[in-house]
Amino acid sequence: MIVWTTAFLDGGAAAWPATLDFWTRATATRLSAPRGPDDEFVTLLPDDGVAFLRAQRTATAAPHVHLDLHVDDVRRAADDAVALGARQVLSARHVLLSSPGGLPFCVVAADGSAGPRPAPRRWTAPDGRTHTSLLDQLAVDVPADRWEPELRFWQALTGWAARHHDPGAALVPLVRGDGMPLRILLQRLDQATGAVRAHLDVACDDRPAETARHVGLGARVERVRERWTVLVDPAGRRYCLTDRDPVTGEG
Repeated sequence: MIVWTTAFLDGGAAAWPATLDFWTRATATRLSAPRGPDDEFVTLLPDDGVAFLRAQRTATAAPHVHLDLHVDDVRRAADDAVALGARQVLSARHVLLSSPGGLPFCVVAADGSAGPRPAPRRWTAPDGRTHTSLLDQLAVDVPADRWEPELRFWQALTGWAARHHDPGAALVPLVRGDGMPLRILLQRLDQATGAVRAHLDVACDDRPAETARHVGLGARVERVRERWTVLVDPAGRRYCLTDRDPVTGEG
């Protein structure tokens, strides 16, 4: 049973300072003490609620993100994932796996990590106007030839049903469990084939104002779509600002 979800910001040593500086300011969090054999792990701590964003300094330079599923029984959850089509990559205190389409994720011990999720943050622009935002979603980016197996896998693994959608829909959110901090969104790409990957999404109630805030922190805009804006953080990691309700995640 999944009791909590955590998103990880992964990247090599060269991108580590930029990752931590940008995302603590973007999410109004502070850093925990580092941990791990080489101080390679850190948690981004909110002022309220239980943390669900962490960072990991990795041996590979390319910045990316991955999902941790916090469970009561790590070995059982890993075995269940493999039975559903995942591949086990590494087993230690946690288990590193990859989805049928190749997206890395981990199952880890819950260890009391569940709790109330943080509330959206309120920001004040230079002109005095206010808006709110919250990093609240991990989007699984799926090439067309891997779409159906990946969609079935994530529903079965989490036990979260897909929200009702029209046939052929390119965006399919899963209905997260009560109190879970992160939604999972499956996004079918125009790309015909390739490995499944992931990015983070921020819900906001004033996308232009939130875009300006992120650009002021060092991000750059890559493209603007009807319902979301794609940005790149200072370490080179893509993410999106979306027109969704920061409280409910819907929209």
